[in-house]
Amino acid sequence: MSEKEGMSEELEDTISQFRKESRSQSVKEPGFIKETSNLINEASDYLEGKSSNQIYETHPRQITLESTSSSGSKSKRNEEQKKNLQFSETSTRTETSQSLSSLTGRIAEYQALVNFLSHETVGEVSPQVSEENQKHLGLETTCKDNFTVNLEAKGLQEFPKDILKIKYVKYLYLDKNQIKTFQGADSGDLLGLEILSLQENGLSSLPSEIQLLHNLRILNVSHNHISHIPKEISQLGNIAQLFFYNNYIENFPSDLECLGNLEILSLGKNKLRHIPDTLPSLKYLRVLNLQYNQLTIFPKALCFLPKLISLDLTGNLISSLPKEIRELKNLETLLLDHNKLTFLAVEIFQLLKIKELQLADNKLEVISHKIENFRELRILILDKNLLKNIPEKICCCAMLECLTLSDNKLTELPKNIHKLNNLRKLHVNRNNMVKITDSISHLNNICSLEFSGNIIAGVPIEIKNCQKIIKIELNYNKIMYFPLGLCALDSLYYLSVNGNYISEIPADISFSKQLLHLELSENKLLIFSEHFCSLINLKYLDLGKNQIKKIPASISNMISLHVLILCCNKFETFPRELCTLENLRVLDLSENQLQKISSDICNLKGIQKLNFSSNQFIHFPIELCQLQSLEQLNISQIKGRKLTRLPGELSNMTQLKELDISNNAIREIPRNIGELRNLVSLHAYNNQISYIPPSLLSLNDLQQLNLSGNNLTALPSAIYNLFSLKEINFDDNPLLRPPMEICKGKQLYTIARYLQRADERDEKILEKIFKIVANNITETNFEFLCQKLNLANSETDMPTKSTVSLSERAHQALVIWKTQSNKLSLTAAALRDQLIRALTMIGAYEIMDKITALNLFTRAIKF
Repeated sequence: MSEKEGMSEELEDTISQFRKESRSQSVKEPGFIKETSNLINEASDYLEGKSSNQIYETHPRQITLESTSSSGSKSKRNEEQKKNLQFSETSTRTETSQSLSSLTGRIAEYQALVNFLSHETVGEVSPQVSEENQKHLGLETTCKDNFTVNLEAKGLQEFPKDILKIKYVKYLYLDKNQIKTFQGADSGDLLGLEILSLQENGLSSLPSEIQLLHNLRILNVSHNHISHIPKEISQLGNIAQLFFYNNYIENFPSDLECLGNLEILSLGKNKLRHIPDTLPSLKYLRVLNLQYNQLTIFPKALCFLPKLISLDLTGNLISSLPKEIRELKNLETLLLDHNKLTFLAVEIFQLLKIKELQLADNKLEVISHKIENFRELRILILDKNLLKNIPEKICCCAMLECLTLSDNKLTELPKNIHKLNNLRKLHVNRNNMVKITDSISHLNNICSLEFSGNIIAGVPIEIKNCQKIIKIELNYNKIMYFPLGLCALDSLYYLSVNGNYISEIPADISFSKQLLHLELSENKLLIFSEHFCSLINLKYLDLGKNQIKKIPASISNMISLHVLILCCNKFETFPRELCTLENLRVLDLSENQLQKISSDICNLKGIQKLNFSSNQFIHFPIELCQLQSLEQLNISQIKGRKLTRLPGELSNMTQLKELDISNNAIREIPRNIGELRNLVSLHAYNNQISYIPPSLLSLNDLQQLNLSGNNLTALPSAIYNLFSLKEINFDDNPLLRPPMEICKGKQLYTIARYLQRADERDEKILEKIFKIVANNITETNFEFLCQKLNLANSETDMPTKSTVSLSERAHQALVIWKTQSNKLSLTAAALRDQLIRALTMIGAYEIMDKITALNLFTRAIKF
């Protein structure tokens, strides 16, 4: 590969990285569990248009550093964006390497960095460093070449100045530490640094020593707490890339205008409200990320950045575009999702080099016919607007590969849409579409087609000509007959037709042997069609919410089936035919009318997840206890017959991690539940449980415990042993110890601390009661008390009885009784109650009056 091509890929990754921060995707998870095979995941990647050089989070040694180096961090941030923003389908990515290769030749300035890109995270340790020194610096596995050092997540609290004694350290990665300053570092050593990454260090400001890094070309301080960028940043004359993503910056750093070599600037996810007019002085700026700030207008200053290629303004409050936007002659990527745009200034259509335009989640009502000017456009995202039609002129965008129009008010597509020969992804979910045009058959390159949430009654047979389709979603329409044309699609892996009116499955589906994932829930199916059984490669089948009563014996042919969803059907007996599916991992038969389980279920050797909730079991199906591989069991009965007890054999399911027994009438948890060593989650809310067995407190991996809506009056003091517990719920119990207000915060530490102090208090009260009894009991009552407490004479009689007072003998006897009772794990409160009952039985009323007075006094004191 030539150096020029390598540089092109470098900038592609850089641009892709900025795009990644702005998108998330809502993933529909139907029913109990949704598991998709690796093949389907690979197919999904293909649908998203991700080739190997298009992963938006680049390698940590690559030139772009905005994202954290680990894919785990990437996933975590994406999940966080999904939760916070609930975007739907705005992460469309089908831009191919061809669409980016046009950048080759425009970025020769990067050639000085190309050599470093070829090095991995770890290379050889410089020979000048002794083995002892390597261990001291933590470099055994983090530094193998003589210019790159990675000390990510090493627990560092100060700048590792000794590291720079290694020759040629140019690229230093200190992410996920607690470094706040460069104090103590030799200024001469700092001069050699060219790349410095300090992501996730909890920085509140940049160290002033930053000005010493005169050769620094890339600085990444994303994901910190920085609120201000110091003026010293202006002395970094060689800086080419700056990353301040996800901080607390409110004012655009005015001194940045002095950085004449700056090419990439990320200030996304900050608190910027204004962009200075001096920004155009950054005449070499190519990539600018300002997503998720608080900009209310499109800053005109942005329009005069002559070399700008990529601009991300996702997630601001922009309501209109300035006419000056036409000056961005070189702009190729413009991201304006999640703003307040009501119209597009006509000047935007003068951006003739635009390749990607994202406008999802605005308030656009119309798209100008001048969109025909976008002859280079590859990606157009218009989801979640107010569009009633799409101009016919869009068909002039001959290079278009991805078009998403979901969540609008469309009733039809442009008549000439078939002219978009390069279109690979077309999503028109949740509109008012009545039909799918016949001309769709001319979209020879289409891979992903989605028309869910419309009022479509049928699919044209001509769709069979779209032989590259691998994914189709037609959920929640008015389809009455299974579309025959789909059965001729040889590449179709994923088909979802939930929520329609299909009552029969055609024999032609037998030819779709390449299918991996099929969803037909919420239809009108009366039988489990024999034709399904020919789908020998199918891994996921959802037939929930139909009217199926039995399973054909030929289901044994479905040797690849991993997930089977049959919830909300009409099964009255457990279908034994399912027990032939040796590779089945997930089975959902919830909300049926099952009364018992066949013992043949033990043949499901690999079963991991079972949902039998809301059925009509008379007793807990003990046959389930044979399943050694089971990890999740849901037998909650919110709609079914209530179970009253759990068998002790439950402990045989040693691999069980999640157990849901909620909404039953269970009175006690099995005393041997502690043998479920792998249990992570226990949901037992809305039962009649009044006691937590001691063995439950030995579940060291337990993270979730929900016992709300039961009859618990006291929690065991040893609950603090559940040190892995993250979520607890004891609401709606008649709790006295601790009182309900202590438990409402759902904090284990608070509850355990209360119980610890309560135990100490109860011990003191018990000791006072012992003294009251000892000082006031008569000889006759003492003998009767010893009988009631099962204390033998040999334990109470003393050799020197004539010289030891009755008070001393009585107190000693009570201490012996307490010691014996402790072997039974009785609490001080329980011992007190037992002693009071014994005193009442022997008629020691004077002593009882004193104890009652003590109890009243202690209750009056706030605990």
